[in-house]
Amino acid sequence: MAGVKEFDVRVWRSLSRKLLILTAAVASVWAVLALYFDVRMAWLQLPAACLYSFFVMAVAWFAQYNRKAILLWLAGWVLIVTWWLSLAPTNTRPWQTDVAELPFAERHADLVTIHNVRNFVYRTETDYTPRWETRTVDLARLQGVDLFLTHWGSPLIAHAIVSFQFRDTLANDTYLAMSIEQRKAIGQSYSTVRGFFRQYELIYLAADERDVVRLRTNYRTGEYVRLYHTLTNPADARRLFLQYPDWMERLRTNPQWYNALTDNCTSSVTSYLANNHVGGISRWDWRSLFNGFGDHMLYDDGDLATGGLSFHNLSDQALINPAAKALGDDPNFSRAIRRGHPGFSLPR
Repeated sequence: MAGVKEFDVRVWRSLSRKLLILTAAVASVWAVLALYFDVRMAWLQLPAACLYSFFVMAVAWFAQYNRKAILLWLAGWVLIVTWWLSLAPTNTRPWQTDVAELPFAERHADLVTIHNVRNFVYRTETDYTPRWETRTVDLARLQGVDLFLTHWGSPLIAHAIVSFQFRDTLANDTYLAMSIEQRKAIGQSYSTVRGFFRQYELIYLAADERDVVRLRTNYRTGEYVRLYHTLTNPADARRLFLQYPDWMERLRTNPQWYNALTDNCTSSVTSYLANNHVGGISRWDWRSLFNGFGDHMLYDDGDLATGGLSFHNLSDQALINPAAKALGDDPNFSRAIRRGHPGFSLPR
């Protein structure tokens, strides 16, 4: 019996040691990348990353003879984390044109006026005429909430756009899309890896669907956009819509870093929905982290209009790229891409 206990202790110590080594290795790789990407002097990025790498290797070698060397590694790593956390976001960088303006809102009873709504006229992805607009919507006319989900590479990752449908007294529909994105400065380009570090600020973008959706279906290559109608009830739709002006105002006074893991295009929305028990979303569902499976999560939770279709068939039908490209510059773009899809109530 004593022999079994000794064996268990040895196994536990071996596993604990391997876990410690793995944790230290992952933490060290993160620190190297943080130095390489986030040191603000470009000429110092590679030397700083290399110097820290040599430091880690030296500590690993000395740790074979003196385990107190691990404390030296821990002190160095804590120093890098402290520096990294001190990097502050800002609203005053030279921004790229498509994210140059921060939206903001004014509310008078049920009327909400959104300033700096993006509605660019595109000729190509990078050739466009900037157009920032002011739009007023009536919360009493809010009809529903739709979801656009864009995939472009790994099935684990997607970009989500939430769109709100409003209907006026003449039964005409208007849509206001909300897209949470990286706010890139001039000279920056999109990078999934850099998105895990302090490279981009966050922006809550208010836009016309003919801008923010059609950009992805008609002008970018390799992006596949699916459109779903959610079953969000009117009260919850109203509450969700009003969150966006609050988030926008917060960013105007307190800029925030974008992070591909913790502060991305879906984290604010999914956290709000889970915390306020809107729909069936659970904060513990692993798919709320890997947002590429967000549509499957909503389907399983009963939050999407399905028309009785299986998820596979619904997902196939939800793809709007062919229809969007066929529509071109049609002013009825938003209405046309919804026709024939489950759950959409369109005026005649």
